[in-house]
Amino acid sequence: MSRIAVVSAVHEELAEILQLMPDEHKVTVAGREFWQGHLQGHEVVAVLCGIGKVAAATTATLLHERFQPEYIVFTGVAGGLAPGIEVGDVVVGARYLQHDLSAAPLFPQWEVPGSGKQHFDADLVLAQVLEEAARDAVTWLPKLVSAETLRAFGLHRPTVHRGLIISGDRFITRMAESQALREALPDALAVDMESAAVAQVCWDYGTPFAAVRTISDRADDEAHIDFQAFMRDVARHYSARIVRKALNLL
Repeated sequence: MSRIAVVSAVHEELAEILQLMPDEHKVTVAGREFWQGHLQGHEVVAVLCGIGKVAAATTATLLHERFQPEYIVFTGVAGGLAPGIEVGDVVVGARYLQHDLSAAPLFPQWEVPGSGKQHFDADLVLAQVLEEAARDAVTWLPKLVSAETLRAFGLHRPTVHRGLIISGDRFITRMAESQALREALPDALAVDMESAAVAQVCWDYGTPFAAVRTISDRADDEAHIDFQAFMRDVARHYSARIVRKALNLL
């Protein structure tokens, strides 16, 4: 039986997953609540890391030191960057980079000092499992959410992508910001505030890691509109379906 950690930034991303763990019990460490239980035949530790890279890195470190997971999965939402990445799509990270990190001229831009790396790779097997689980979830979307919700968010043909996810300590809500990121990092598919930090900690510990993100907005001037509604009505269903399917495949 594998021990798998499931991490999310906010409660809505994790709530439905916790409902699938009837035997879960809570342990509080350093102000964070860790839920331990079982799902799909695996021992699971689920935790809300909070928003931002420091909160995410602290939580990932606590997971390793207290619970020693064999895999860590991050599930949540992100802003779409690349052309063709639309609201309702799912992005599985293949690589993770901190877009707001620069120790230049001492180190190349985006390189994490002391690591020699600008980006950290997802575990290939785990990323493949999450991609397969995400493809299953998008086919189930019409059964997971109402027709009214599908129309409200324009969710017609959600697709799954795999590639670079970038992270930084700001919520991108202006077209000028997202355009600057696209120009600087044209391979980036999506932007969030945690994945690259957790990826770095997992690299330090040698733990397989991958993140899966539902696209909630286009990281532009309308990024804040209906964000909470999307989390409540769409993203939480995606997260639960993807995690349950992925654990079944592992």
